[in-house]
Amino acid sequence: MPAGGRPTVRSRRLGAALRRYRLAAKLDQPQAAEVIAAHQTRVSRIETGHVIARPIEIRALLTAYGVEDAEVRTKLEHLAKHSKKRGWWLEHAAHLRPDYLDHIALEDDATYIREWQPVLVPGLLQTADYAKAVISGGPKYVSAERVQQLVKARMGRQAKIEEGGASYSCVLWEAVIAHPLVEADVHREQLAAILAVGKRKNVTVQVLPFSAGAVAGTTYAFSSFSFEAEPTVEAVTMENLRGTSVLEAPDDLAAYADAYDQLRSAALAPDASAQLIQSALRSSKEDTS
Repeated sequence: MPAGGRPTVRSRRLGAALRRYRLAAKLDQPQAAEVIAAHQTRVSRIETGHVIARPIEIRALLTAYGVEDAEVRTKLEHLAKHSKKRGWWLEHAAHLRPDYLDHIALEDDATYIREWQPVLVPGLLQTADYAKAVISGGPKYVSAERVQQLVKARMGRQAKIEEGGASYSCVLWEAVIAHPLVEADVHREQLAAILAVGKRKNVTVQVLPFSAGAVAGTTYAFSSFSFEAEPTVEAVTMENLRGTSVLEAPDDLAAYADAYDQLRSAALAPDASAQLIQSALRSSKEDTS
């Protein structure tokens, strides 16, 4: 069973993939259970991520499902072997919600990360001071110790981008740049940081201008993740008042992939976006001089 008695994002991804291949082969769970000489309940729990399939079971099931692609088979076996892998973020587990840990695990596994943010600077781009300001300035009281732990975890997440471990693209609504929700000096430092990170080869930052109109209301903030060489969306996360929701249904993934494409197409090009951010930074400095 996955650590903690609950499905991990990796075990769910493995189970969802096996279910897709089973359905494509037009087999039901009792037939799949016969392949691995197990009860139907085991197949059900594997597909929901509550149980991690053994490599020998994965090989047998994929053969029965007609999946001969060596890359696919290796990928799923690798996913099974690492479904309980301890990540760097678990040192912060006592201070983080389980759903937030799921989000971090998705980031850590991803080859492509795409984000839309109409209100705040995304966590992967935040400076420590900005992160501290938005965490402590929220509607719920957060102790100083917990703020410190949350900021530390947020800074840890950024190593994935800094080390070039994923291609990162984000679209920010112009309000994020033009209307700071934090103190002016913190906002200026944050704008400068966005400009610096945006120069990385694996990072693309675009700003959706006010002039784009209603497209900014397409959806609330979300993050999408891909885990292969191609940027096909395989998971989406959204923040809400109750925590982080992870979407994995094909229709949901397609909808958010389309939404991001619309937002990116309506946004300024990266160079023009950098110029807008630079202009906002200059204006902010002039206001204090």
